[in-house]
Amino acid sequence: MRGRIIKISGPVVVAELDASMYEIVRVGEEKLIGEVIEIRGNKAIIQVYEDTVGLRIGEPVERTFRPLSVELGPGLLGSIFDGLERPLDQIYNLNNSVFIKRGIDIRSLNRDKKWHFVRTLKENKVRIGEVIGYVQETPSIRHKIISPYSGQIQDLKDGEYKLEDPIGYVETSSGKKELKLYQSWPVRIPRPVQEKFGTEIPLITGIRVIDSLFPIAKGGVVAIPGPFGSGKTVTQQSLAKYSDADIVVYIGCGERGNEMTEVLVEFPHLKDPKTGSALMNRTVLIANTSNMPVAAREASIYVGITIAEYFRDMGYDVALMADSTSRWAEALREISGRLEEMPGEEGYPAYLSKKIAEFYERAGRVKTLNGDIASITVIGAVSPPGGDLSEPVSQNTLRVVKGFLALDASLAQRRHFPSINWLRSYSLYRDIVYEYYRKNIDPNFPDNLQMISKLLQREAELQEIVQLVGPDALPEREQFVLVIGRMIREDFLQQNAFDEIDAYTSLEKQALMINAIISYYNKGLKHLDNGTKTIQELRSNPIVDRIARMKMASNDEIREILKMIEVF
Repeated sequence: MRGRIIKISGPVVVAELDASMYEIVRVGEEKLIGEVIEIRGNKAIIQVYEDTVGLRIGEPVERTFRPLSVELGPGLLGSIFDGLERPLDQIYNLNNSVFIKRGIDIRSLNRDKKWHFVRTLKENKVRIGEVIGYVQETPSIRHKIISPYSGQIQDLKDGEYKLEDPIGYVETSSGKKELKLYQSWPVRIPRPVQEKFGTEIPLITGIRVIDSLFPIAKGGVVAIPGPFGSGKTVTQQSLAKYSDADIVVYIGCGERGNEMTEVLVEFPHLKDPKTGSALMNRTVLIANTSNMPVAAREASIYVGITIAEYFRDMGYDVALMADSTSRWAEALREISGRLEEMPGEEGYPAYLSKKIAEFYERAGRVKTLNGDIASITVIGAVSPPGGDLSEPVSQNTLRVVKGFLALDASLAQRRHFPSINWLRSYSLYRDIVYEYYRKNIDPNFPDNLQMISKLLQREAELQEIVQLVGPDALPEREQFVLVIGRMIREDFLQQNAFDEIDAYTSLEKQALMINAIISYYNKGLKHLDNGTKTIQELRSNPIVDRIARMKMASNDEIREILKMIEVF
């Protein structure tokens, strides 16, 4: 069926067309991709995911009779897609240009490549969501093939198959259905699960300030707000590189082209610390830069979370990085304005909080339809203008997330990275994760971390007094708190994401480092109380220099420092 354009307003097009809500349509002579977002009588309001420059009144609009969907199958890992799941490398080869040609129609997954399928299903009956076999997609990841139907299996055999080849058949109540290596799924509909659980297991990141003070749980939701230049992207890249998730989905939503270029160039050459193979072997990249049409930003968010759900349904723990959700909210604001909707706070649509909540609620630790326990952890960057956390996107995100890693421009200016402000950030997963640390890492680790938090809080209070009267006016015990506070900040919390050794710290090493700092603090207080050491002697002790070099030390070397503190 065809209609015609009667109004154009930037990325929003109005057409006389009998269509369904959220149906994909082809707009104009160039067949631009659009989605029906509102219907008024016989008029369909369409948000176009491509540039509408040159589009004219009266041009045709064609229905496709399907919603915005993604292709899910072998070939996703290691690929780089745009916001509509179109492979950027194939687009480049097709166009021989770095720019995406309008109206380009290209399949997401390679139809020519053959994959070796291995059947694992033992019975001849199958249910929806059950794993029937696998393809060894990369050296480290088995791509499990999930049945989209329930019924009696026929002719399901091992062999070499292309994506369009039937690997078997299912006799369902509505007839015989082909099984293929891939399937499609509408991006706005969450994939079903059997059950959703609470979070219990930490997502180990190797970033000391996160693992120790503001831990993340698998299946959790975390926001990283911060102003320009505070290190949001580098923090998310570090989380993508070193977190102990099985699969990483990285969405560059409306980010600057140079930042996405850094990701695209760097990731293929990075080694996975878990397997030693290329990090891209377990990564899916979605690049939707700030110069691309704004409507596609919303699509990129939904495409990314749907791909994450697909790998979760295989039984994998997935970490999804969305950088940045503020750009997506800005796209919603622009589309809402074009639709002439009643604006909410700061011009954002009234349904902003609903959209943000819907996205983050698709995270979680679940029991899949196949019976596996798996999770999606969503870590979303927020870019508040001028670092103002009272603006609507930050506030609506705060209502949903349980982890809040507030980046501080003043810390970034002092070259303290990650610039996570330890006084403004919080994690509601702390009690659960600390219990895990107590049982699996070190019984004293959680208590030491609580002491670290108290010392940092006390140091901040004392710094205000120092600015008025100077440090020498404080009692020696309080001066020693300042020494230890600086030690915690510079020798533990500060971390170089670009150093081979310092970029990742195991939980065992973190526990030893914290133990060394707390042991020196307790020993120093005893000396001050007994009058056996002065504050100057505690500041200049060789142990302080050894603690300062702990970042680069091995676990055995830190144990030697602990022995030195014992006899000190």
